[in-house]
Amino acid sequence: MKIIQFAKKVKYLISRGNRGKQVYARIYSLKPSERLTGRKILITGGSRGLGLSMARQFIKEGASVIITGRNEAVLKQVSEEIGCHYLIMDINDISSFENIINQANKLIGDVDCLVNNAGISKHETSVFDVTPDGWDAQFNTNLKGPFFLTQLFIRSLLAKKIQGNVIFISSETGDTVDFRPYGFTKGAINNMAKGLAYLLKNEGIRVNVISPGVTATDMTGVGPDGNLYAGTYGQGRYYLPEEIAETACFLLSPVSDCISGQIITCNNAQTVNARWK
Repeated sequence: MKIIQFAKKVKYLISRGNRGKQVYARIYSLKPSERLTGRKILITGGSRGLGLSMARQFIKEGASVIITGRNEAVLKQVSEEIGCHYLIMDINDISSFENIINQANKLIGDVDCLVNNAGISKHETSVFDVTPDGWDAQFNTNLKGPFFLTQLFIRSLLAKKIQGNVIFISSETGDTVDFRPYGFTKGAINNMAKGLAYLLKNEGIRVNVISPGVTATDMTGVGPDGNLYAGTYGQGRYYLPEEIAETACFLLSPVSDCISGQIITCNNAQTVNARWK
């Protein structure tokens, strides 16, 4: 198996002094091998951050891709840059989902992979900062919308007798306790995906979850200055979207056909509940 390596320079302050130290994050990526040739993939929230990294990698691996989002200008720019299609979609507008799936099928043929990536966090710092509006916004975007989009997508696959894949992008917070609606939605996603996977295990439809640790994206606010240092993680750094995209490629490719109903947590064992902690 051939791999290529790329390194991202990381700056952080060493603990024994005030001098900055530069290190390199050792991050590996498989050389594109067209492992997703023939796949037709719809990604929500695909115009930036993790969604964009996945879309770019899927295309390199031979897939036909549609990204969705609310900002047409950004979607158009990104689609031209990476070579994909786009559809304007608000994950909160459930009434539009049937039309979105129909349009997607017309654009690239019958879509057989759905990546539920769109999500938001209000980043509340205290349980007393949680508001009803913030609660609704996070539950609607992170859980309600993805559930009903997936419901229609699965119905379309079953009607056409097509085998397919669903990925939910969750978070390491889904594995731990939390006082914020964001964490509650991610825990629910993990449970929901397992249930769907079990129900569909005889239908040729796989459902899995990717739960990243804190990743350098606009939503987390990590990394715009090139600083990925995170002393709380075993590797001493936060993660890059490209790393998560590699995991998504694996789960959508035929080599993972035996994997369904699994939560792949990408944080180097940070949330493993070891009794000797």
